[in-house]
Amino acid sequence: MTTRCGWVNLNNALYVQYHDDEWGVPCHDETRLFEMLNLEGAQAGLSWETVLNKRENYRAAFDNWDPEKIAQYDERKVARLLADPGIVRNRLKVAATIGNARAYLKLREEVGGLDPYLWGFVDGEPIRNRWQALIDCPAKTPLSDAISKDLSRRGFKFVGSTIIYAYLQGIGVIDDHVLDCHRHGRQHIGG
Repeated sequence: MTTRCGWVNLNNALYVQYHDDEWGVPCHDETRLFEMLNLEGAQAGLSWETVLNKRENYRAAFDNWDPEKIAQYDERKVARLLADPGIVRNRLKVAATIGNARAYLKLREEVGGLDPYLWGFVDGEPIRNRWQALIDCPAKTPLSDAISKDLSRRGFKFVGSTIIYAYLQGIGVIDDHVLDCHRHGRQHIGG
């Protein structure tokens, strides 16, 4: 039997696939980096599984995470999003995604995008932790504090330190697979 990190709902194939193929895998794909930043923000106050189950609906609702399109959303589009049961219908979170698209476009102009920005904090190398158990894993660190503070300064919303730590795990800047997980210590190459 394959051993996985204790947070994985083994009865949800999407969750298992996310754990096995994405979580902790270094990502350098701008679209996915932008998507995950917004999905982690949408998750605030909810379970990650809830948002993960709505991921495909989010992609459809938010134009496949095209920041140029999202930055142009108007009140009619916001009303359609708030009526869409396929996403988390929270006005603040929808507004944050639109604002994040605008902040992302500025970030991309300034530093080239989320990939060089985020990976610059760790000199391009993922942090590979060696936790015995899930309880050993922190909810935030000085790294997530620093990125959270800087993203907030740049106009991003729903980017608190705990959200950013989960984001860094999700995109593989931090690999927190526990020691007995079958994914621990495996070299990953992500898009």
